[in-house]
Formats: sequence, structure tokens, C-alpha cells
Amino acid sequence: MSAWLSILTRTGNIGPGSPGRGGSDGASARPHRWRRCDIFLGVLILLLLLGGCAQESGTAIRFGVASAPQNLDPRFATDAASARINRLLYQRLVDFDDRGEAVPALATWEVLSATHYRFRLKPQRRHFHDGTRLTARDVEATYGFILDPDNASPHRATLELIDALKLIDDDTIDFLLKRPDRLFPAYLVIGIVPSARIAAGFPLNETPVGSGPFRYIARPRPGRLILERSDDGQRFEFVHVADPTVRVLKLLRGEIDLLQNDLPAELIGWLQARPQVKVSQAPGTNYSYLGFNLSDPVTGQLAVRQAVAQAIDRQAIIRYVLGGGARTASALLPADHWAGHPDIRPVPHDPEQARRLLAGLGYTEQHPLALTYKTSSDPLRIRLATVIQDQLGRVGFRVRIQSYDWGTFYGDIKNGRFQVYSLAWVGVHTPDIFRYVFHSQSLPPQGANRGRFHDPQTDELIAQAELAQDYQVQADLYRRLQQRLARLIPYVSLWYEDHVYAARADINGYRLAPDGNYDGLTAVHRSVAATTLASTH
Repeated sequence: MSAWLSILTRTGNIGPGSPGRGGSDGASARPHRWRRCDIFLGVLILLLLLGGCAQESGTAIRFGVASAPQNLDPRFATDAASARINRLLYQRLVDFDDRGEAVPALATWEVLSATHYRFRLKPQRRHFHDGTRLTARDVEATYGFILDPDNASPHRATLELIDALKLIDDDTIDFLLKRPDRLFPAYLVIGIVPSARIAAGFPLNETPVGSGPFRYIARPRPGRLILERSDDGQRFEFVHVADPTVRVLKLLRGEIDLLQNDLPAELIGWLQARPQVKVSQAPGTNYSYLGFNLSDPVTGQLAVRQAVAQAIDRQAIIRYVLGGGARTASALLPADHWAGHPDIRPVPHDPEQARRLLAGLGYTEQHPLALTYKTSSDPLRIRLATVIQDQLGRVGFRVRIQSYDWGTFYGDIKNGRFQVYSLAWVGVHTPDIFRYVFHSQSLPPQGANRGRFHDPQTDELIAQAELAQDYQVQADLYRRLQQRLARLIPYVSLWYEDHVYAARADINGYRLAPDGNYDGLTAVHRSVAATTLASTH
């Protein structure tokens, strides 16, 4: 354990006694060097806060985000930040309940045959933000655009089973499939965009036009996005602040009103003791993992991936770095998902076995195997990468971390320019994710098989599961698939991180979602009494 504590000290992480999302052993149990670190952090925050305590003027509610959305056109967006914002801007045909089952959103549906689905649009909330009425023609145009290979939509791979779209009337559209798929309605979660804008080649990424609960207002400058809630005209400003300490300081100063996730445990614990803010947390389903380039001569070797998996001490990272704010993961789908596998266990931390695997390849701690590990420039992600770097270094790897701004990092991952990288899948509800991520035909931009994983048996299991019409048979096939993926290790499963948000005392009504979406903004409001009190302080 002393070796583990040394790396935490070098990287500025917390010890077992620090406050955070998992309890505390008490400040008296801390080594003296951690107390000095905490005192330094407190002095830094105090000095920065002395610059002022007044809130910025204006009535907009300001949401601090760690990553700015990359694309506000739902036909192309794939990053988490864009997905969360687009969910506010656009309506979709189908959504999910708490169990991950598909439920009607913009439309209801009936199954006319195993390959014939009819969707009827609901009468309410059927107008785009430009005033035009949303009809089945817009649904046809949205999905027709995605299915056209010339448009290179990253969502086409998931929807390629659609053989034809048949417009019935303004309220009704039929989807004809190439093959049966019991899960098909759950795939129709792309935001619907206006057909007239598609025909005109309108740049929706620059000026989105949807029909969701929020409308686009402006991007006044880089890192700022203003939306307006349609029901009451309340404006929201999304403020990109990459550094978590700066994000917390802006919250305390009133420069932002609330923030969600992407905070180190020590800052969360520190915020919990501040009377001017309130902090809430809840279990999440977002899946954090290490991905490998399977076409690389080093990471393409199963023994190397096994050694990486066994070298990582997930429990220690969750306890000391994440403050207890996560659950270990054994597969992309949680065990309690209807298609999850309750009997797959996380890879055990076994550094001795990792050393034996590397020794079999001719590597030792004295003659290590070199790896490059790409991550974003977010401080928490760099911290996690540094801890993993140290753990891998203790079994015979020499890891070089490469951190980049989000756009550069994500571009490299999509284009296969990596050996090892870390990312998280957010908002996963249905097992069609396995085709999108692991099928050999789902290479970017057709899908998200970024590691160039190719396994005929995996492809066959995916196809069999998609064809299964019986609920239990399908679930069993997806469990067999997950067992195979656990053996081949295209990903190293890490954890499902908890969600946490912090808000100023006058912000009320926000609720955390299991997948981390921003739907809570539809009900959030600023307390008039608290605002008046703050302005007279």
C-alpha cells in the first residue's frame, strides 16, 4: 500500500481520510503532507475569492460544463456533451423508461409484421422552433439523410437494417426492415430535424432548429452557448470551463449557478462544507473503460491486454481518487440491465499474473514494454491516467501519457491514432451498442469500432441476437456475447461513475439522471426570495 500512497502524493490526489463521495476516516488520520496540500488548496481558493463575491448580472441560469458540445446536429453528433445538449433541442420518436425499455416519446408505434413498423406522431408539441409544424415528412427526411451513405452519418451503421421508409400521411410513417429485430423501436432516438432545412443544406450545427423543450438562441463567443426554455422563456447559458478548480471557484463567486460531474473527490468534499452551495450525488450507468488499438502489433496481443487488465487496481482508484463515487464494471452493460450478465466478474487485480504474462513476452520491470496512453486534458482524466500509468509501471510497462484538448483527442480516437486510450460510454440503454462498437463492419465513420476489433464469432453472436424474437433467447445471446468480449478484452472495463451536481443555494428543482443527461433543466428554477436576499447582501 505504501507504493500506492506514494503515487497519490506525487499526483496531488487524496488519501483515505479525505472527505468525498464515500465517507471519511477523519482528518486526524491523514499524513501531514496531505494536510499541507489541503491548506494550500484552501489558501488558493481564499485568495481567488477575495477578488469579489457578487453574482454576475442577468437572469440567465449559468451551467458550467467541462466539455463544450462538438456538434449540435443530431445526425452527426457522437460526443456526450453534444448528445446532452441535443436532447434538449430536439425531440425523438422513442425514449426509455427506468428499466431501459423503449417507450413512446414523439410517436407511438404498432408492429404490423416482424419487418413492418408503423409510427404515428402524437398531436401535442408538434412545432419546430421556427414555427413550422413537425410532420412525418420531417421524420422521413431525417432518417433518409442518415441512411444515405454519401452523407457519412456515424449513426448509419445502427440503422442499416432499415430497408425503406414509407410516408402514409402527415402523422404516420412506416419503417420497413431488411430483417426482423425485436429492439428496432429503441434505435429511433435521433433528434428530428426540419425537412426544409435538410433540403436547403442548412448548417444545423451552427444554428440548430429543433422542437425540443429548449430553443437555440446564440453562441456569443467560443465556449458559450445560450438556450431558452420554451415553456417560460427562462434562458440558460452553458459555460465551458475545462479546469475543475476554476469551475468550482466560478460557482462560489456566482459566475456560474450549477455544474455537473467532472470534479475530483477532494473538490466535491470541499464543496459539501460550503453553506452557499448544495451538493447532490446519485449512482450512474456511464461506463468508463480503456480501449485498445487491435491493429497495433503490441496492443493487438491478447496477453498484453490481459496484463493491462490485471495490473489495474480499480478498487484503490475508486476509493482514493474517486472518493468512493463509482462502482466497478465488468461489462459495458450493468449487471441489472435486462441484457446484462450478472455472472461476469471484474478482472481481479493480480500484478503477479500480469508480470508473468509480460515475462512470457520477454518484458520485465527492468526491460519494460512501451505503451502510449491518450487521454483528454481534463485534470481529473490526467490524474486517473497518471495513477494507471504508475500501476502498469509496477508490472513491466513503460507508459507515456499523451493528453490533448477534447477536439484533438476525440479526433485521434475516431481515426485510430492510438495504442491505448480512456473514454466513457454515456446514455447506453439498449444492446445495439454491441454492433455499433464491436462489429467488424462498424469502423468509423460507419460506427464506433475505433480499435479495429475483428472477431467472426462476435459478429455472428451480434447477428443472432438481433434476429432473436424471444425476449429470453435474445438476452441469453447478448450474455454469451459479453462473455466472449470479456475473454478477448477489446476494452478493459473500469467503473460506472456516480453523478454529482453542485448548485448555488437559490437554484432548485434539478434532478440527476442515471445516464447523466441534462433533462433536469426542464424543471430547474431560481428562487426569487434567495435572489433578492443575495442582491441586497
